[in-house]
Amino acid sequence: MIKNILLVLLGGGIGSVARYLLSYFFSKNEATQFPWATFIANTIGCLLIGLLFGYIQKNNLQNETLKLILITGFCGGFTTFSTFSLENIQFIQNQNYNLAILYTISSLVIGLLAVIIGIKIFN
Repeated sequence: MIKNILLVLLGGGIGSVARYLLSYFFSKNEATQFPWATFIANTIGCLLIGLLFGYIQKNNLQNETLKLILITGFCGGFTTFSTFSLENIQFIQNQNYNLAILYTISSLVIGLLAVIIGIKIFN
């Protein structure tokens, strides 16, 4: 159990730092209200989890270490549903309803498509 916690901690730490760096980059270069850093992190995370799941499934891997570090840890630390939710609430509070709707729909559709593409690559 301790080993599993440490594996998730390692992957989550790396994922969180990668997410921070992505946000930092976009905060320096963003000229729009759209939360590109969160959107891109969640899209990449969806694609990555699809790729990992597809790879594990295709190769019939039972490697719990790989799942804990990369799927639970890295993808969990890199993607951020809580930030996505907060950003949408802020759009609504600022009466920017069109952007809230666009962000919600595009995040869900692109996220689902990214997972499907990731899985299909290995099937």
